[in-house]
Amino acid sequence: MKNVQLIDGAINSAYNIYAVADEDFELIFPNGQDIEFIEDFVKRVGRKRAGKIVESLNKDLQKKTVVNGIHGTLFYELKSQKKHLYTNKRFSDDPSSAY
Repeated sequence: MKNVQLIDGAINSAYNIYAVADEDFELIFPNGQDIEFIEDFVKRVGRKRAGKIVESLNKDLQKKTVVNGIHGTLFYELKSQKKHLYTNKRFSDDPSSAY
């Protein structure tokens, strides 16, 4: 199991963390990525498959105080982040990161 943080453009976003099966994690974050945008994920695997994975992910909310690391970040409604910070879809792309 891997931990995925969801970040969306909503004003009241909670930045929740969810556990996801390793095989689903690899579908969301291929080729060593640790950043993905929902639009790109859906385009790559298809609406039906992406929907099933996101649905299963949403059932496994984790308590932030007990999570042992965040393995990936999935952005919703934040395409501007891709254009300006995460062109290679790796957290290390962000020059301000402590990665």
